[in-house]
Amino acid sequence: MRITQRRKGATRAVLCIAGSTALAGTGFAFAAQANAQTTNSTVSWTRACALSTTPGQMACNALHVTSTIEHVHAQGVTPNATPSGYGPSDLYSAYNLPSGGGAGQTVAIVDAYDDPNAESDMGVYRSQYGLPACTTANGCFKKVSETGGTSYPRKSTSWSGEISLDLDMVSAIAPNAHIILVEAKSASMTDLGTSVNTAISLGAKFVSNSYGGSESSSDSTYDSSYFNHPGVAITVSSGDGGYGVEYPAASKYVTAVGGTSLSKASNTRGWTESVWSTSSSEGAGSGCSKYDAKPTWQTDSGCANRTVADVSAVADPATGVAVYQTYGGTGWTVYGGTSVASPLIAAVYADAGTPGSSTYPAGDIYSHTGSLYDVTSGSTASCSPAYLCTAEVGYDGPTGWGTPNGLTAFAG
Repeated sequence: MRITQRRKGATRAVLCIAGSTALAGTGFAFAAQANAQTTNSTVSWTRACALSTTPGQMACNALHVTSTIEHVHAQGVTPNATPSGYGPSDLYSAYNLPSGGGAGQTVAIVDAYDDPNAESDMGVYRSQYGLPACTTANGCFKKVSETGGTSYPRKSTSWSGEISLDLDMVSAIAPNAHIILVEAKSASMTDLGTSVNTAISLGAKFVSNSYGGSESSSDSTYDSSYFNHPGVAITVSSGDGGYGVEYPAASKYVTAVGGTSLSKASNTRGWTESVWSTSSSEGAGSGCSKYDAKPTWQTDSGCANRTVADVSAVADPATGVAVYQTYGGTGWTVYGGTSVASPLIAAVYADAGTPGSSTYPAGDIYSHTGSLYDVTSGSTASCSPAYLCTAEVGYDGPTGWGTPNGLTAFAG
């Protein structure tokens, strides 16, 4: 039996399986769920990676939806069935993006641990949506360790979900770009940071990082060691914990990417967005950094240090994206979290062209704020000053200056 429910105008199909689910309150409670689960009136989901409270240890920001129609799709390409969740054409429409972007560019994805099915799973996603093949054989795809070799780290079903999500989002938004997947040997900032340096040394001008952890006094050292790369667009998820700042989104050298709830609408744009917030402890990360200095291109007056975020894109699991994952997954599934938004924005940068050689691409956004969809509704908490957690006209913490409206705001 399928039960269709609605949240903020977005329809999602929910599968009930006898013996494994039970109706609870306004949502579904799944009895055999290994990780902590969030439930709202439409969908249920789990965090792909366990959170860490240890400074210098990172967790991925992917949220795996567990209650959509994913369970009824067979593995592989399903030409007569559309996977649940937004696909490439939805994202092109929502963000006014070209359908064949990324030609001549190289986008890197940095994640921890190994997904042995990364290339084949990405191939299924691309085939499903009619995107060009991107393989090791045709020179489009490369998977390396954090030192650039082929001695990959241990496998991880948790981080494989993150890897599948990241690769599919870059494939969707910049289908003609080359892709490098760099797999760190652990989720420490030093290993992930080394992987960022490796990605750039291999020629990537766009590097997505969909992970974060608690801020620490070491962040300025990490900044100079791993993220100070003028001429490279480094995007970082702002986090899924609601109001509060994660590192490396707090780095003054990166583009911090917040999250929205994205739904189809009957307005001129055809879509509407608000701040993604499920509860006081889950939603788009934002706030004022404790340790990182304010970048020169950021001028808001309510935070003396770095303010998160700069820009945003869809992140709400209830309006999530389609992903194909078989290592730790069963095929078609749906993901949310700001892990959706970071690779999406990295790919938008790639569509817009090579950044200026001596600039930090986040600054380009602040020079073209009129070329974004301003998100003006929703909040994650009550805070002071209010814009750090509440959407406003113009800049605010959870969504930055807004979401893509074409490529102008991302062009060097």
